Amino acid sequence: MLGARLLPGAGRFAVAALHAVTVSPAVVAVIPARGGSKGVPAKNLATVGGVPLVARAVRALVTADRVDVVIVSTDSDDIAAAAAAAGAVVVRRPSELSGDTATSESAVLHALDETGLEPETVVLVQCTSPFIAPETVDAVVAKVRDDDYDVAFTAVRVHEFLWRVAGGTAAGVNHDPAYRPRRQDRDPEYRETGAVYAMRTAGFRAARHRFFGRVGLVEVPQADAIEIDTAADLDLATRLAVSRAVRGPVPVRALVTDFDGVHTDDRAILLQDGTEAVVVSRSDGAGVAALRAAGVPVMILSVEVNPVVAARARKLGVEVAHGVADKAERLLTWLDEHGLDPAEVAFVGNDLRDIGCMRLVGWPVAVADARPEVLAVARVVLESNGGAGAVREIADLILAAPLAQGSTRT
Repeated sequence: MLGARLLPGAGRFAVAALHAVTVSPAVVAVIPARGGSKGVPAKNLATVGGVPLVARAVRALVTADRVDVVIVSTDSDDIAAAAAAAGAVVVRRPSELSGDTATSESAVLHALDETGLEPETVVLVQCTSPFIAPETVDAVVAKVRDDDYDVAFTAVRVHEFLWRVAGGTAAGVNHDPAYRPRRQDRDPEYRETGAVYAMRTAGFRAARHRFFGRVGLVEVPQADAIEIDTAADLDLATRLAVSRAVRGPVPVRALVTDFDGVHTDDRAILLQDGTEAVVVSRSDGAGVAALRAAGVPVMILSVEVNPVVAARARKLGVEVAHGVADKAERLLTWLDEHGLDPAEVAFVGNDLRDIGCMRLVGWPVAVADARPEVLAVARVVLESNGGAGAVREIADLILAAPLAQGSTRT
């Protein structure tokens, strides 16, 4: 039975799981995500494209058409919160299944036992693969449910000549060193990506391992096959996420922005009397006006102690906090004052002092000419530079997004 052992998240999949007492789902996906990690500390909460790895995996599964329930198995309160916010049901994993030697299979079996769910198909997903596509999940599930395989998994085609060193001598593993055929003349080989596995539940319980019976694979693009085991892998993934960022509607209830480098091009004009002036975009002003008309709260948050910041905020008719030493703390206070869920707020930044705020919200946004470190944590990268229509661009993206059914902006 489900009962109080589960911490439900938001979304239809959590609801489906909680109602599965009477109707067992056909496909249940389990994400093992323990808190400990030796190679990359707190790895499962590391952000790629501004989203924690565990949340990226949950979102892929929630979006997939052929997954009925998404479960995250964890021993970490922080991972549990991130998973629930993304739409998963959380199962708390005991310490004996959370150590370095604990297997992913043990976490899946424990999750099924704890929930009492007995689906026809169980899916194991590793959130250390940040670029899992929902359609890939569906294809793996289809191999088992439609194509009569017992197991299916994601793999990438490889053509490398492999070698092994034994006794100080290198020897070919998958080839004859005396014969070097062209790539197109070799039979393809495949590397397991470690991302998605689908299994017939009965066979999995009997084997207690993810490979048994008739095994099939689903080939994925090389660009989707990165797996994060080291800090270098994480760095590569964050850089790839910037290049893969897709602009689309941004469904938020409020917008907070930095000032210099977002409303301006980060330059200042120093006048003869020592005062400063900046150049701003009238297009940005129109975007802010449209947000205000739609009931979307807007605030400018800046560390600069400069009357020009307050003057621009008055002109736009929005709230402002400038001369702020701790931007993240002030942001949290503002969110609390307005009763806003951070997951439903966008913050637009461009420089290092914005990263703390960007990590607090569900929609961290970077202007096109932001620092590389800022681009790496952004969920959305705008096409416009700061001061050149960036605020108008994010305003248009917010206004293009449908709100949750029955909700209001304010």
